[in-house]
Amino acid sequence: MPERFTNQYLMGALAKEISKVIKGKDEALLIVLTGLLSGGHVLIEDVPGVGKTTLAMALGKATGLSFRRAQFTPDVMASDITGFTMFNKDTGKFEYRAGMAMTNILLADEINRTSPKTQSALLEAMEEKRVTVDGVVHRLPNPFMVIATQNSQGYVGTFPLPEAQLDRFMLKISMGYPTIAEETRIMMDRLTDNPANSVDNVMTVEQLCECMEDIKEINFAESLCRYIAELAAATRNHPTVALGVSPRASIAIMQASRAFAYLRGRDYVTPEDIVRLLIPVFEHRITLRQETRLSKRTVRSVLEDVVSSVTPPITRS
Repeated sequence: MPERFTNQYLMGALAKEISKVIKGKDEALLIVLTGLLSGGHVLIEDVPGVGKTTLAMALGKATGLSFRRAQFTPDVMASDITGFTMFNKDTGKFEYRAGMAMTNILLADEINRTSPKTQSALLEAMEEKRVTVDGVVHRLPNPFMVIATQNSQGYVGTFPLPEAQLDRFMLKISMGYPTIAEETRIMMDRLTDNPANSVDNVMTVEQLCECMEDIKEINFAESLCRYIAELAAATRNHPTVALGVSPRASIAIMQASRAFAYLRGRDYVTPEDIVRLLIPVFEHRITLRQETRLSKRTVRSVLEDVVSSVTPPITRS
């Protein structure tokens, strides 16, 4: 890694600090850090109790970023997220009261348990990093990241995220169950205290912003842009796909791959980086045809076809 990336080593310290409470989930942690550095949002879908919320909270604590947790339920309103204006009788003026989105990291816990109207309140915040209340625009803090969780098995009382909402998430991951050894370690760590209490702040907001600026200097060859465009086109033209990925997905994987390369200690992106991120970036954006879903074929198998059908460019190693 070039010397100009003076804060790159801090990302390793950050990952190590979060690993105090997240055991054996290096891949999931790497993807979340990729989302943080590239200014994207992450959707974590998995069964309850595997560490989704713990990961988000540890990230906020270790980075020193402001953090808010929104427990999404059917009675949460859009104004709870965006904020609202209220008349102040002392000043005789209407004043803005900030909502939960006015933070660096917003944990949207069980996002699919709130109404579509409340879900849509996040669209502007996630895309433009701002909220509009009564015609007045309020900028969100920099950086701003949404980490949303949802239970992949619970359907009662839920409102599935529409395509437009899913497309706002740069990355989607699953935590997965721990191994026996990892679960044993988790229980042993809890015998005396909650490990989350021992997570320290290892970097400042300014240092994180400098790391995010470093990402812009990661080399990205034009041939890789062409490669991504061909992969995206292959998802749209695949016979089993009803809805392929959008240009937003192409931009997302380009940005994410630069952050991913940075975290891997390189100043350039390789085709392998793009392939590594294909499932986290593309999978949740693809809709299969009904007959394909009935045949039990998965989006992942379609993406395997896509990768094999597109010849990667030759870049430096």
